[in-house]
Amino acid sequence: MEEFDIIGPSDQPALLAISTPEVIAMVKTTLQEMGYKVHVVEDFDQFDLRYNQINYQVVVIEEVFAGSDSLENPTLRMVQNLPMNLRRHAAIFLVGPSMETLNTMQAFSQSVHCVINYSELQMLSELVQKTVAENEMFLTTFRDVQRRVYQKSA
Repeated sequence: MEEFDIIGPSDQPALLAISTPEVIAMVKTTLQEMGYKVHVVEDFDQFDLRYNQINYQVVVIEEVFAGSDSLENPTLRMVQNLPMNLRRHAAIFLVGPSMETLNTMQAFSQSVHCVINYSELQMLSELVQKTVAENEMFLTTFRDVQRRVYQKSA
């Protein structure tokens, strides 16, 4: 983990919580080609530290991150239990062998924006573009109201 990585206002930060080396390489390369500044973490503690320091635009969590399964994945559980204002800055992706790509019910049940099967990671660029755009469109009203409430209280 890079200790002194500077994120500027025009950067598009992405956070990867992935353990499988081939998956890390594919996802990291794809996101970098899309212009994202990618941070890779090795365990839950690093994820928790990074996620709470930076408003990531994209977060990719592997179903089996750090040797856990989807039922006991502490990284996924942490994100699922965060209040809306702390998690809605990111489009959250869950990748794994039991995921059915773009299955909205599976994504909903895991409290993520998009699920992707390993076999369809070659479509990651298109899936990220689609999901981030949908997330931005969906949350426009929420962010507008949040900004107005903040301005009134200041």
